[in-house]
Amino acid sequence: MRSNKVARSRRDFLRSSAATLAAGAFPAFPVSLFATNEKFANNSFTNPGKPHRIILDTDPGVDDAIAIFLALRSPELHVEALTPVCGNVPLSLTLPNALRLVEIAGRTDIPVAAGAATPLVRRLVTAKYAHGNNGLGGVDFPEPKLKPVSETATELIRRIVRANPGEISIVAIGPLTNVATVLKSDPTIAPLIKSIIIMGGSFSGGNITPAAEFNFYVDPEAARIVFDSGVPLTMVGLDVTRKVIIRDEQVRALEAAQNPVSQAAGKILRANLDRLTKTGNANGFAMHDPLTVAQLIDPSVVTLKDFFVEIETTGELTAGQSLGYAHGPVRRSAPLETGLPPGDSPEPEFKPNAKVAIEVDPDKFFRLLLARLTSAA
Repeated sequence: MRSNKVARSRRDFLRSSAATLAAGAFPAFPVSLFATNEKFANNSFTNPGKPHRIILDTDPGVDDAIAIFLALRSPELHVEALTPVCGNVPLSLTLPNALRLVEIAGRTDIPVAAGAATPLVRRLVTAKYAHGNNGLGGVDFPEPKLKPVSETATELIRRIVRANPGEISIVAIGPLTNVATVLKSDPTIAPLIKSIIIMGGSFSGGNITPAAEFNFYVDPEAARIVFDSGVPLTMVGLDVTRKVIIRDEQVRALEAAQNPVSQAAGKILRANLDRLTKTGNANGFAMHDPLTVAQLIDPSVVTLKDFFVEIETTGELTAGQSLGYAHGPVRRSAPLETGLPPGDSPEPEFKPNAKVAIEVDPDKFFRLLLARLTSAA
């Protein structure tokens, strides 16, 4: 990772952000949190005999719902918990949505814990325009009978990770507020997390601003904390998720299958397609979150490349932008002219902090998705 000098500048950033945006919201990270995590170089999900143990951090959300179903119906994954967060819709909707989806999938053994109701220091911006007023395309499912556990998402994640050091991956398919809160509240937990798989970011322009992808836009400070944490990261962003567009023929396949998951998925997707068609968008929509889960099940669905990823937090027009460096040097804005002679600043050694999806096989992805959701098992 970067030098102690760079780590100190990170701490300065966090302190100044807290003073400007929300006093006390960002305690400084210790230098140890930014230490090189040796697991990164050997990060692998290719052991077919042992399910990947994951915590699914989510803001359901139409595509989140499909991702949850995919995870719960895939023997390669062992879902330890769901931790809803605000994002696509407020927490008052993402939490009951998560409970509903777990019930539909027949997996009420999985604990669901309420997460953050607001971003770390910003006002919540939702995506009801894309997911409907209730987050599930406007489909009205019965009220869930399942109740959330008494622990908060932060407490549940910390407990599971600390009880299973090096065994648990966090699959974060919403804004990264819950994950960042865990890292802030327990600065020594980062080396105990096996990996964090993130749906978010883009190197090719955003989907809510020209610069930013939605999840990082909602809570850019949280994204920055996660990318600075030293935990092995995989980023599945718009560069690939924009290429997996679900269309009418795939929805019809889900509707034709006779199991509760495929029927619910078909209803959600059909309602969202119909709603978007009325607004002039009849070309389908991207399966961002299911692709993120799918690449855990079958790594060949995407191609990953090492990058050093930085998250913009201070730009009025660019907050949430993700910048990827395939090689050094990592240059930031030019120094201000102070009239003083420039000091010698040796550039830190370049090391990537994330594996980023740069290519995708859409046909392979949809074969996997539809097979899992339409199966009678």
